[in-house]
Amino acid sequence: MSQKTKQEVLARLRRQYVRAGLEFRTRLLNQAVELLGYHRKAAIRALRAKPRVNPIPIIITGRPREYEPEKLLPVLKPIWFAALQPCGRRLAALLPEWVPAYEQDHRRLDSDLRQSLLSASARTLDRLISPLRTGLKARGGTRPGSLLRQSIPIRGEWNEQGPGWLEVDTVALCGGSLDDKHLWMFDGVDIGTDWTEQRALENRSQHSTLGQIKDVEQSLPFPLCGLDSDNGGEFMNHNLVRYLQLRPKPVLFTRAQPYRKNNNAHVEQRNWTHVRQHFGYERYDNPEVVPLINALCKGALGQLHNHFLPTNKLENKRRVGKRIIRVYGQAQTPYQRVVAAKEVTTETKAQLQQLHRQLNPFQLQRDIQRQKQQIEKRRLLTA
Repeated sequence: MSQKTKQEVLARLRRQYVRAGLEFRTRLLNQAVELLGYHRKAAIRALRAKPRVNPIPIIITGRPREYEPEKLLPVLKPIWFAALQPCGRRLAALLPEWVPAYEQDHRRLDSDLRQSLLSASARTLDRLISPLRTGLKARGGTRPGSLLRQSIPIRGEWNEQGPGWLEVDTVALCGGSLDDKHLWMFDGVDIGTDWTEQRALENRSQHSTLGQIKDVEQSLPFPLCGLDSDNGGEFMNHNLVRYLQLRPKPVLFTRAQPYRKNNNAHVEQRNWTHVRQHFGYERYDNPEVVPLINALCKGALGQLHNHFLPTNKLENKRRVGKRIIRVYGQAQTPYQRVVAAKEVTTETKAQLQQLHRQLNPFQLQRDIQRQKQQIEKRRLLTA
């Protein structure tokens, strides 16, 4: 008996087996064993098995594909990596400025390819870069301040509009060992514009931290209006309080609730994107790298983050049942928000615009990599 004939006989017996009673099933089972040569257990499994159904051909409906990954990815990939792997929403916001920089730095693009890149939505870009994505836990170094912190108010919601309201924090470059013999990073972000400043600290002493806060204030393109920190001793001290309060227009100084890390969510996020992603979790204990890191942060790295990397700002949120719906505005760079702020002087805006025209994000990325290599070589040297 051929294999085809066996399948036909088995299919007929299977149809009868499904509808038969117990006594007749025994007869059908005996027939299967005699005709097909099956072992009795194999015959039971064969008769109980569901018949194979020929697969239905898949019919693709909807719009035809407009974006071809094999054409767009060779251009998107260097832009995405140079822009520090942003999400689709931020990538769509930065492409109008990065595509001309790519053409200036790499090669000219034909008009159809350029139009496809600039017209792609955020969701389309997310789908295109999904094959490029790849999947350390931060160590806390905050120590409680003195009794002075009781006189510093806990921040609620800052309702003030405009730039100048900073969240600040420090990040340990300790390599897993908090022994106060390593360097620290000072990190600050403006709530209104997302303008960020980072500085290296030889230690977390009051003098060292205050010195870098003064340097950051001089680098800001807007006046400092408020400062919010955690409860660490590098911030909870009389030196910083006097510096912020004893001036013609005092700066509001507030602190986060103890043991609630998410109170400083804006700067905590930058601790990862602006510090850990560039300096990692390695141990930095050579003071000679401090001026090199500060030159990098005040130069190419700070310019890349503030001038060319858009961020999302939450406009409003509402609760619908058990869900919280968050609505974000158009992604913009900190530079764009600063230029649009009415609190920033016309002279400062003109200086920023002149600087922006001279910058190329791909050249900045090369400068960052070159300076980071110098920092790494110096870090490995014995202090």
